[in-house]
Amino acid sequence: MAAVEKPQPMDVDPKKTEEKVEEKTTELSDEDEQLQSELNMLVERLNEEKIELYLPALETMAQLIRASTTSMTSVPKPLKFMRPHYDTMKEIHKKMQTSNQDKAVLKLCAEIISVLAMTMGTGKDCLVYRLLCDEKVKSSIGDWGHEYVRHLSGEIASNWPEASDTFRATLIELVQQIVPYNMAHNAEAEACDLLMEVEKLELLEQYVDESAYPRVCLYLQSCVPYVPDPENVSILKCALNLSRKFKQYTQAMRLALSLNDKKIIEEIFLACPDLGTQKQLAFMLGRQQVFLELPEGSNDNEELVDIMSNSHLNNHFLNLARELDIMEPKTPEDVYKSHLDNSRAPFGSSQIDSARQNLAASFVNGFVNAGFGNDKLLMEDGNKWLYKNKEHGMFSATASLGLILLWDVDGGLTPIDKYLYSSEDHIKAGALLACGIVNTGVRNEVDPALALLSDYVLHTNSTMRIGSILGLGLAYAGSNRKDVIDLITPVFSADKKAGTTNEVLGIAALSLGMIAVGSCNADVSETLTTTIMERTDSDFRDTFSKFLFLGLGLVYLGRQESAEAAIALLSVIPEPHKSTASTMVEICAYAGTGNVLKIQHLLHICSDHYEPFTPDSSTDKSKTKEQNEQQQKEEREKDLSQCQAVAVLGIALIALGEDIGAEMAFRSFGNLLRYCEPTIRRAVPLALGLISVSNPKLNILDTLSKFSHDSDAEVAHNAIFAMGLVGAGTNNARLASMLRQLAQYHAKDPNNLFMVRIAQGLTHLGKGTLTLSPYHSDRQLMSPVALAGLMATLVAFLDVKNIILSRSHYLLYTMATAMQPRMLVTFDENLSPLTVPVRVGVAVDVVGQAGKPKTITGFQTHTTPVLLAMGERAELATEEYISLTPIMEGFVILKKNPNYKP
Repeated sequence: MAAVEKPQPMDVDPKKTEEKVEEKTTELSDEDEQLQSELNMLVERLNEEKIELYLPALETMAQLIRASTTSMTSVPKPLKFMRPHYDTMKEIHKKMQTSNQDKAVLKLCAEIISVLAMTMGTGKDCLVYRLLCDEKVKSSIGDWGHEYVRHLSGEIASNWPEASDTFRATLIELVQQIVPYNMAHNAEAEACDLLMEVEKLELLEQYVDESAYPRVCLYLQSCVPYVPDPENVSILKCALNLSRKFKQYTQAMRLALSLNDKKIIEEIFLACPDLGTQKQLAFMLGRQQVFLELPEGSNDNEELVDIMSNSHLNNHFLNLARELDIMEPKTPEDVYKSHLDNSRAPFGSSQIDSARQNLAASFVNGFVNAGFGNDKLLMEDGNKWLYKNKEHGMFSATASLGLILLWDVDGGLTPIDKYLYSSEDHIKAGALLACGIVNTGVRNEVDPALALLSDYVLHTNSTMRIGSILGLGLAYAGSNRKDVIDLITPVFSADKKAGTTNEVLGIAALSLGMIAVGSCNADVSETLTTTIMERTDSDFRDTFSKFLFLGLGLVYLGRQESAEAAIALLSVIPEPHKSTASTMVEICAYAGTGNVLKIQHLLHICSDHYEPFTPDSSTDKSKTKEQNEQQQKEEREKDLSQCQAVAVLGIALIALGEDIGAEMAFRSFGNLLRYCEPTIRRAVPLALGLISVSNPKLNILDTLSKFSHDSDAEVAHNAIFAMGLVGAGTNNARLASMLRQLAQYHAKDPNNLFMVRIAQGLTHLGKGTLTLSPYHSDRQLMSPVALAGLMATLVAFLDVKNIILSRSHYLLYTMATAMQPRMLVTFDENLSPLTVPVRVGVAVDVVGQAGKPKTITGFQTHTTPVLLAMGERAELATEEYISLTPIMEGFVILKKNPNYKP
């Protein structure tokens, strides 16, 4: 190609170009020149002594400013031409004040200066001159346009913090004129923002009408994750009051559940006049595992109690399975798909630690057939399979029956019952835990779990005690029942000789925390804090001591400032255990709040590095000096790093409920993996799993896949498990393929292979119909019970070598509290199943959008019942029915549309 010759720069005189630019800017059209001269003449008239000309001049000036229309990207012409006269206008106003000018003239002049200040003033000129206007003039605040009202709102907000009480009262009067204007002009979000800034959100109720309510309520809810405590609670309460005002019971219930206020929940439920809507509310309460005591004797109340108890859950789940034609039990091999492996493993390698692989198969079998009531390993001849496991393996293998029979309280206990009479203690203990798992999330007036497990809480065999105590914790999670709490509490005062090991104490604390989750139960809190304070330094070094801290934290889960008293009590514990305990309680208290200040504090904890080590004088004489120093160093590093590992989990736990926070946390974890201590690196994969439970995002999966080959064995274990957590219940093909490759890669490493199998089982959880996500109801509600179960498992993985890969792998079953079907089932008002067409698509954020925007995109039309993936939303595809809840998820009641014409 021929070279293109560059054009040579011309010699340009800068002075000449400046003159040309000035010429261009001063060139005005005839209309503009006329407007400019008219405004100049009006200002001159105001400078003259003829008082009678002032009012007509000001009125003409106001008319010209109001009438100016221009593009949104430039200043209106009258304001531009008035720029040189701004100071003159202020002087004219001052002169009018001293000369006792007519009030109407004085106030109109002040109003015009206020409008000019929008583009010329500094500080609070716009606001000051606005406040000098007359009451009659103030009523026309909207006449100057939306931009003026917005500018005024900004000045009110910026001057509010340092304003005196009397000045604030004046500002509120102005706010009460701005808010109705905003409401009338589709600027509901700006009205809400202004009232939040001046801390008067309760005034909103006066100005919201039925048409504006949905947009206002949606905007308020979207603000909650971005404001600190206690403003977030006041915003929720404001939205709740609006919902109650317009009799939107399902929306009000959703907000009451977010507040976790049992009294308000009960008030809303009892205030609802319509039985069909009450049934819908009962379904919502059942999903959140909140139970209300209703008066007996009424058939309607019995039906409502039945719905709240989740006694219907198993039947409806099996109906969905029949509809999807997935009732056939699956074997672990169906999940592993070993026949797809590229190469056959070397001869004999499949026999490496076969008991460990049998144990993995028991977990996988439980996960994949969870809730289906049938499998091919245990239901036909269970003993044959159980005795292929070692002692502690028998415990978990028997407990997997509980997963298979999940939620089937009436029929599920019979197959488990025979194992309660086994001669093998581990099988009996596993059967006790299985009884608890079956009852997870379901209430039964007969209380079979309590009847079967209560006798073993103080048993002499520690394994039996663990099975019964953890079983009770799972069966009654979130119930806050005093009789169950009173049954477990004596464990903490029992004699150590009676089998009260540190493990039993840790599991008892965890169970109490799960039963009283988020309730701030004073008795449980007192029991646990007393136990923690009585422990010695060597007790704290036990790996199960962190479950004492977690149990206490769960009592305050999501309760924010309510945990401060408990944290203060923990200050008497010696360091570094004090930091670990208080951090654990604090992260639980702020779970799902998105509190940025807390996340910054946790990042600060993670950034601390170990100080140079100086050995103690206390030594073990049977070891050399170097061995003693090494042991002391390891113990000290373990103590210090415990708090950091908890802090890493805490970042994910707090950022959990909010997408931007989760994205920022993901970036922070990248830095922690690169620059921080080994313990922090081991905790990061777990935190990544927690911010994306049952939501297989590619960036997170790729990061975890990279660390599943890490040279640090514990990082690899945790990364593999986190992959399973991220893909739990999704049947994600990409993840399944990754895990099959990992199984080949780690074929000779029994521990890593065990983890891969667990991850494979989780990925196919409930044959792809269940989710572990603690969020539901369009990701607006967090289930404390689900989060408690996930936290129990993740805290166990902080010491994966001594807990999960040792004898305490049964802690994987704490995830049972988070297992829920991700289905949409529709009923009529008599609770008969109803098949209707629904559109299922990706949810679209419509906050702040005018009109009635589409809430889903890329949808497909299905008939109910249907499965909903993470981030999907459903809406009715027919006008024949009306949904009793705006969010179509889980169990939804439909009623006939009276205006429907076929």
